[in-house]
Amino acid sequence: METQKLTWFKNWFEAQRETLVQTYTSAQNEFSISKDELADEMDLTSYELEQSMRMRLKARENLFIKKIDEALLRISDGSFGHCKDCDDEIDVRRLEARPTATQCVSCKEASEHKESIHIDGLMSKSLGKRITLVA
Repeated sequence: METQKLTWFKNWFEAQRETLVQTYTSAQNEFSISKDELADEMDLTSYELEQSMRMRLKARENLFIKKIDEALLRISDGSFGHCKDCDDEIDVRRLEARPTATQCVSCKEASEHKESIHIDGLMSKSLGKRITLVA
């Protein structure tokens, strides 16, 4: 990958990371509610639902920050833009669409196909744990 494009990705990742960190800091200060404001069950229920949604969003943001950090490491060690499976170069158009991509299109398609036919191969993307299906 050309140096100019690599620099662009590095700057983009750093800006995204900074935005996420700033958003998290300001959101913590903004969303504190005192117990007096939770006067009835409807207020409490609404507050708990909002907290649950905030926690899910926070988990997604944490996962994205982790992917950004990994991409920045790949940039520094020279492996950014190369498929982790076949070591071919990942098409720039794919990286522009999904900058944290670690697989080329063909390896990603093969991986998704394998997941779809082997139910025991499913992994939770956010938790890193195996998904167990209950019948």
